[in-house]
Amino acid sequence: MIRFPTATLEGKKIPRAIFLIQPQPSRSEKEIYPFMRRVYELGAWCFDLPSPQHYKSFRELKISTGDESLIGLCHFDVEPSLSFLGKPIHYVEPKIISTIRKDFPLSPPIRNILPSSPPADVFTQREIDRITFDPFRFEKALSPIHPTDSPFLIIGEKYGEWLLALGRVDLLQEMVSGIRQKGFTPFFSCRWINFILPRAKSLDVAAFAIPINKTWNPTHLEQVSVLIRKLNKPVISLFPLSEKRFFKTFEATLSFLFDELKVYAVMLKVTSEEEARRIVETLKRFPSLLTYRRT
Repeated sequence: MIRFPTATLEGKKIPRAIFLIQPQPSRSEKEIYPFMRRVYELGAWCFDLPSPQHYKSFRELKISTGDESLIGLCHFDVEPSLSFLGKPIHYVEPKIISTIRKDFPLSPPIRNILPSSPPADVFTQREIDRITFDPFRFEKALSPIHPTDSPFLIIGEKYGEWLLALGRVDLLQEMVSGIRQKGFTPFFSCRWINFILPRAKSLDVAAFAIPINKTWNPTHLEQVSVLIRKLNKPVISLFPLSEKRFFKTFEATLSFLFDELKVYAVMLKVTSEEEARRIVETLKRFPSLLTYRRT
């Protein structure tokens, strides 16, 4: 079996390509396991696990193959660990969105990232300070995941971005600390790159997982590229092939990401075995990255 080039983060190996198995919409979730198995047989040994069904399929694959080198990349949802005045944070989600829309100048793409919500009051600073970390619900949310299956854990995403926008990096730091105590190596993921990443630089995470696409408009791509080069941590590129019409330029895309931006790994969504085969053949041409050295 062909093994992909690897990178090393905090002493743990991770392949330079992580696969998200995404069967065609017309197919059942039951297709995840057989598809994951076929991609594994092509040489993949790390899978993105964004849902319980993906994690279940991964466990089935690991048991059926007996391959202990297989690893997953689970996502830790920040939301269940947060409370506002003793209530789960999702009860005040419209208020969070209204506050962000009011306090920050958002470009149209970012406005589209924020979910639609009915008009709501905005938070005062005193109310923002009353958002709290719930250690009991944090433990409960983390308990189904084991570091032998998912040595790396993605944290952040929607509620992580919102916490940073509200200035509550301390809550994320508490969760990151708890994740490390459980034996996981955390990554921080966000989509609101230009605004959120500078605020996330103080987090004790091993890497940032962010969308990077060479098909962006040149100005936005240059802004993101400059920011990435200034970061003090490695970067993982999320879904650089999100637009199928650019798949023919896959090798050029990888060259841009690996050679120019120096990203450590890419996360790739695959919807067919043919896609997976083409990715595998291309990845053979890229080298491993043995260690990360702080600059």
